[in-house]
Amino acid sequence: MRDLSIYIHIPFCVRKCLYCDFLSFPVSASGSGMQAREMESYVNLLEQEIKENAEKYKEYRVVSVFWGGGTPSILPAEDVSRIMEAVKGNYQIAGDAEITIEMNPGTVDASKLRQYISAGMNRISIGLQSADDRELARIGRIHDYRDFLDTYELAVKAGFCNINIDIMASLPGQSVLSYEQTLRTVTALKPEHISAYSLILEEGTPLYEHQSEYHFPSEEEDREMYALTKEYLASCGYHRYEISNYAKTGCECRHNKVYWQRGDYLGFGLGASSMVQNVRWKNPDEMEEYAVYVDCLAGKQEGFWVDRQILTVQEQMEEYMFLGLRMMCGISRTEFTRLFGCRIEEVYGEVIERLCCQGLLLQENDCIRLTDRGIDVSNYAMSQFLFDRN
Repeated sequence: MRDLSIYIHIPFCVRKCLYCDFLSFPVSASGSGMQAREMESYVNLLEQEIKENAEKYKEYRVVSVFWGGGTPSILPAEDVSRIMEAVKGNYQIAGDAEITIEMNPGTVDASKLRQYISAGMNRISIGLQSADDRELARIGRIHDYRDFLDTYELAVKAGFCNINIDIMASLPGQSVLSYEQTLRTVTALKPEHISAYSLILEEGTPLYEHQSEYHFPSEEEDREMYALTKEYLASCGYHRYEISNYAKTGCECRHNKVYWQRGDYLGFGLGASSMVQNVRWKNPDEMEEYAVYVDCLAGKQEGFWVDRQILTVQEQMEEYMFLGLRMMCGISRTEFTRLFGCRIEEVYGEVIERLCCQGLLLQENDCIRLTDRGIDVSNYAMSQFLFDRN
């Protein structure tokens, strides 16, 4: 029986953050009027898509489910439970499956959190980003630090014992000292997992379009924050297992590791991506097209086709390298040979030797991984494993 992971996309949020380029759009937190009907319609489509796909995956065992968005916790808890029932009723769920839901502070209460646990969720991810209220306001977050703390305390009281907190560096107006204070504040809570990202200005977002109006940390300050993250989180007992992710022992995010290790995953919902046995496809990202797509799955309509890309062996090798090297454990020579039927040196020998000479790559027995210096220039190092670098 093959392992399978499931991603569920909820595109709704209270308000888009100024840096956000995800497939999401704001709705009323109260879910009134037309917006409530839109969410109800979406939940119906999502439930139908989950059920219509099930027959093809009877021989798979689901090892993780991840609810992302948007803000999944904006949905009524009854809808979340209903969708989870569709998953559990149509797929084989491993007894120790990791089931995660993302949430923003202030979008849950004690009752909703208890319902999540009843629905089978055992991991939550809370988007804090910063413990400084001024920094939160500058990036358009819907909450302040007190809202976050209330949400965190409610989650712990409800019984969640596997919690991730998202934080961000290089925010407008942020200093090394204020970022260090965020690190200290978050680690004092002793969550099981911390995701620490640097802000990326994405074209088309308000923050990108108005960046001249903000003061951003310098490159030197950005490097200081990056180094501080590694050193301080290590001193607090969090081991770095991926470029931007830190965890207590045994609390690595199983779902995200599926992506980095090229496991099989199904994406349900608007714009969700899937990859199963080296075939990749993506759902429509317009609501009307998504509705037609789901109707086609159910046999109610004909003629809608989602493009499927069958990955070539070269594309599989490229992904194996540049995704696997995101992890601190690196990639395995033995696994490469098992997957592709040849030694890694036959394909990448010259690249590996050159990056080792540059101090960016390290070989240790069966393992090949990035050095600290290699992680600092990871985009360059990983790009060297693309067959067509021109």
